[in-house]
Amino acid sequence: MAGKGNGDMEKLQRGPLGPSCHEEAAIHDLRQRLSDRSFARLGDFITRTVGVKMPEVKRTLLESRLARRLRQLEMRSFDEYCDYLFGGDCAEEIAHMIDLVVTNKTDFFREPAHFDFLAGEALPVLAAAGAGTRRTLRVWSAGCSTGEEPYTIAMILKDFAESLAAFDFEVVGTDISTRVLARASAGVYEEDKVSPVPMDCRRRHLLRSRDSSKGLVKITPELRSHVKFHRLNLIDDEWEFQEKADVIFCRNVIIYFDRGTQQTLFKKFLGNLSHGGYIFIGHSETLNGFDLPLVKEAPTIYRKVRP
Repeated sequence: MAGKGNGDMEKLQRGPLGPSCHEEAAIHDLRQRLSDRSFARLGDFITRTVGVKMPEVKRTLLESRLARRLRQLEMRSFDEYCDYLFGGDCAEEIAHMIDLVVTNKTDFFREPAHFDFLAGEALPVLAAAGAGTRRTLRVWSAGCSTGEEPYTIAMILKDFAESLAAFDFEVVGTDISTRVLARASAGVYEEDKVSPVPMDCRRRHLLRSRDSSKGLVKITPELRSHVKFHRLNLIDDEWEFQEKADVIFCRNVIIYFDRGTQQTLFKKFLGNLSHGGYIFIGHSETLNGFDLPLVKEAPTIYRKVRP
């Protein structure tokens, strides 16, 4: 199936100067026009499987993100791709498709007020209750993307540990995309990506590549030893950690879900959050109207209380 029509495409691309404008239009027409039926099939599957809403305004985004995959598979149309995707045992391709369509935007020290609160307010309270001293303090970064958030959290916790003897911590980052998790696990970033990291943090927690021309830095082995990454689909029916988290970061994730899914998710989050633990959400998100055992500690920062 993947090779169907390959000869026709070779004719379109032939020539020393590449395809003409007319040929480019033909390629675009063959590969990137998403029919109503295929858009409905893909959108419905993505919403059911990942929870991400796919309204009409996202049609062009979906086309552009999947167009390269069609070229790789040498397919002529999205209809052919949908028949392939939904035609049998294509778990690997489904995972690949999800990797391509899920948005992954993150930065080091994004929304810095959250990290100021974590270091100055939350950690002293949690440590006084025994988290990190009598037992390991655990932080969960849900929707961690390429790892900037969990590594930022680990920097904050490592610096806090230096002022408190025998303070132990673990950061867990989860995401649905295996592609971004592979990058997160490697802990290697372009120099411009770490520009938001304060200089003193860079000196303690980042290593510069020996080949300066590559412009790369790497998270130190010591910091990486405290951070683990796992694949997790938040809208799966069942997921539960063996140990509850003391802090959960779930920022700019729920905005892609409908309100019913959001409330269901936060009930599950709270089932995995210790009493007195903190949950951080994005500044474009709200928990207003949800009946949850939370008290607001600061804008977009909540603490779990006994119901």
